[in-house]
Amino acid sequence: MDETVAEYIRRTVLKIPRDEIKMMLQKWGFLSEAQLQTLNFHQIKDNISQEVVQLCEENSADIKQAAALDIIYNNIHQNKRMWTVYQMKKSGEELDYFDITDFKKKFKRRLRSALKNVTITFKEYEDNAIWIRVAWGTPYKKPNQYKPSYVVYHSQTPYVFISASVLKSNLPLLCQALIVASNYHDIREMELRSHSLNSLKDIVFKRYSQNFQTYTSKPLQGENVEPENADIRIVQENRSEKERILRLNQEVFGSGPQPKLEFAQYRLETMFKSDPKMDVLNKKEPFRCLVKFSSPHLLESLKSLAPAGMADAPLSPLLTCIPHKARNYFKIREKKGLCPESFVSP
Repeated sequence: MDETVAEYIRRTVLKIPRDEIKMMLQKWGFLSEAQLQTLNFHQIKDNISQEVVQLCEENSADIKQAAALDIIYNNIHQNKRMWTVYQMKKSGEELDYFDITDFKKKFKRRLRSALKNVTITFKEYEDNAIWIRVAWGTPYKKPNQYKPSYVVYHSQTPYVFISASVLKSNLPLLCQALIVASNYHDIREMELRSHSLNSLKDIVFKRYSQNFQTYTSKPLQGENVEPENADIRIVQENRSEKERILRLNQEVFGSGPQPKLEFAQYRLETMFKSDPKMDVLNKKEPFRCLVKFSSPHLLESLKSLAPAGMADAPLSPLLTCIPHKARNYFKIREKKGLCPESFVSP
């Protein structure tokens, strides 16, 4: 076994939490059950990693097997990466039969025609997700296994989730390989980013809805303490206003937790409205701006604005339409300027 492969396996084992090492090695399936029983999982991780490497040497592991273990780790700990959503588009509405073997062949052929030194590894999961790991090299250097790109593609959907390596110059090659392999003709970044891959999937696959059943008013816990001399009409008005805000907020965001979105961006285009007599605008030019949002938990932050008194209820559609507009990326063309015209790349 090559020394670089042995070192990569050792480092991969070291980053796995101790209580998950056995489980991941079993999912990996490269070592037999008899070999796994010889491992002492109660010793320090460095010793465990060395023993795993020795067993892998017995089985003559190569970089593809090592990369497969890395995919398993990243699938389980997918929140350690920053994911960006991309959407692909066909020229027509026709649906093609998806052949995973053909997809892999086309993807490899396209990528390796542009760059010879590249390691490509696939792993299929039960939810129709194809995980692709790409380690990039240069014409004169072997692939760097420690800075790979990850792609998660769900067959029969136009959505791709990419966690890119530091080498952003390779991203166009990756996108070209994706559209060729999946029989699409265009791919664009949706400017939706998050460490939570499942939250991004909830948004684009419509597994998340902001509209829930009508809100039933309930007493606000911790808000019933009133001064002894308070005017009953003021107290009632404050309570009614708080209940109104909560009701409107719940109609927009629902009662459940929000998908964890960390970045969103869209382009707004609207027209100025002014009195014709004032003649403020000689030309009917639209007002354009690029709006960016970022937060550790963007949708929950927006949801908390009105209850915290930082915004009026209901919130502006400019804020609440972000998840909905993300799902209709190629179709957004609002005339009144109340919602984003389109999600765009900078």
